[in-house]
Amino acid sequence: MPAKSAAQQKAAGAALSAKRGDTPKSKLKGASISMEKSMSEDQLEELAHTRRKNKPEHVGDD
Repeated sequence: MPAKSAAQQKAAGAALSAKRGDTPKSKLKGASISMEKSMSEDQLEELAHTRRKNKPEHVGDD
C-alpha cells in the first residue's frame, strides 16, 4: 500500500526510524505516533519508501 501523500510518507519514515530505535519515540509528532504503535516495521517500510514525486503534500477528506 503506497503512501497517498508526501505527508503520509514523511510520517511513516519518522515512525519507522523510531521503531528501529534510530530516533527517540519522544520526538514523534502527530500521525507518526499512532503509526509507530499500530503498524509493523514492514508496513512502515512500504509506506516510507513510496516515491514522493508527483504526490500532493496532503490529501483531503473527500
